[in-house]
Amino acid sequence: MSGIRIVSTGRYLPKRVVSNEDFTKMVETSDEWISTRTGIKNRHISEGESPWYMGAEAAKLALEQAGCSPNDIDMILVSCVTPDYVTPSVSCMIQGALGIDRCMCIDMNCACTGFVYALDMAYRYLKDDEVRKVLVIGTEKISSMVDYSDRATCVLFGDGAGACLVEKSDGLYHTFLSSDGSGVPRIYTKRNVPKNPFETLDGRTPYPGIHAEDNGYLVMDGKEVYKFATKAMSEAVETACQKAGIQPQELKIIVPHQANYRIVHTAMKYLGLPIEAAYLNMSRYGNTSSASIPIALDELNRDRKLNKGDKVCIVGFGAGLTYGASVFEW
Repeated sequence: MSGIRIVSTGRYLPKRVVSNEDFTKMVETSDEWISTRTGIKNRHISEGESPWYMGAEAAKLALEQAGCSPNDIDMILVSCVTPDYVTPSVSCMIQGALGIDRCMCIDMNCACTGFVYALDMAYRYLKDDEVRKVLVIGTEKISSMVDYSDRATCVLFGDGAGACLVEKSDGLYHTFLSSDGSGVPRIYTKRNVPKNPFETLDGRTPYPGIHAEDNGYLVMDGKEVYKFATKAMSEAVETACQKAGIQPQELKIIVPHQANYRIVHTAMKYLGLPIEAAYLNMSRYGNTSSASIPIALDELNRDRKLNKGDKVCIVGFGAGLTYGASVFEW
């Protein structure tokens, strides 16, 4: 084994579509302001669907496409920053929903880079002879942490899930993963943790640069995130390609985290590539965090835009600050 193969894909988007015009009734903004700055026109918003439910629905479609029985799955890896429960894990809840008798279940929180990290973890577990089939899922209900009175952030995000069934392969696979903890205050959501009756110290003293409020809303420094993301994405793609022994120009397609059109456009300029070399769908879905890459892969797969042997690069960045890219053959 030298690589991995994405056997099949699936996605789930809530039925409720919220347009830019809908936001003009909530905050001071306009369709032109949103679309020209972000490339986003619509996004799907949960009307109650939980991350585990959306992830399970996406996984069912991936299993159906592969003609694979749920009980053939050896491992479920889920990227999610918006679980409804602290415990049990989203992956265990998806396992239960799929009716799988026994398999390993692991959740990870690498923010919007989560699917890239999860795919790499699948690659490493698949080196073990006991692991043959892995479900890698990104599922997010970002609407649960968005302040809908903050026009700078509320227009950016949507909900959804994407899933990939992954197996061993002799094909190409190389990855680059990294993080920059000094950027913690750039994007964060603070959980409201109740004190226990024995606390005498303020254990919730904020990390340097983080506000003390425990309102549960996402906080983001847009300008600093933009500066980080444009350089991090290009660095990750270049490094992953270098490790694979190829040039970025040899890639069939780059599938970036769908955060913002301007971020992707600038990163592609740094790479010396046209914007057409990247697959973009944020106009339809907005930023769905770690679900954005697998949703895009499902679109590409079901629209038959990828052929066997095509070199694909997925790249993401997110809170942490995390970033990374993977290069593999379809």
